[in-house]
Amino acid sequence: MKYEIGGRIRLYRKQSGLTQEQLASKINVTKSRVSNWEQGINRPDADILADICRALNVSPSDLLDVHLSTDELTDHERKVIRAYRSKPEIQQAVNILLGVEGE
Repeated sequence: MKYEIGGRIRLYRKQSGLTQEQLASKINVTKSRVSNWEQGINRPDADILADICRALNVSPSDLLDVHLSTDELTDHERKVIRAYRSKPEIQQAVNILLGVEGE
């Protein structure tokens, strides 16, 4: 059996500009574990999914491909959110420009 989550891990890892080794370091696993996930050989344990999501700046629903709401974001909106989350140094300026200060 080949696990589908591996392809999504690879996709979001590459979108984040991380190597397998860098992702592994961020979540305290070996590079070979990340490689095995991406190849679909095995899948990450449930207790590490949150770490993967944080490291890749992706929601659990996107990583697991579980979408329960019909009010979904577009691909562009997801890309903007990921970029926003990855750049804390500009978040305050963006908040001011969007009029969402203090939220």
